[in-house]
Amino acid sequence: MAYQVTKDSIIGDVLDYDKDTGVFFLEMGMHCLGCPMSRGESIEEACEVHGVKCEDIIAKINKYFEEKEN
Repeated sequence: MAYQVTKDSIIGDVLDYDKDTGVFFLEMGMHCLGCPMSRGESIEEACEVHGVKCEDIIAKINKYFEEKEN
């Protein structure tokens, strides 16, 4: 089973699992990935700050992990 993220997933944990997921956060306007504060946020918290639908980025990241596993 592929790695799965949820709205409660911590951004730093996702990036530690696969640094290539950074592109998804950059696409949503989150350009502060190196900041300790951003790495400690949940995906939901970051989406609220950046005005992005949480479900959209979660779906993109989970699809990426699913395709990567296959």
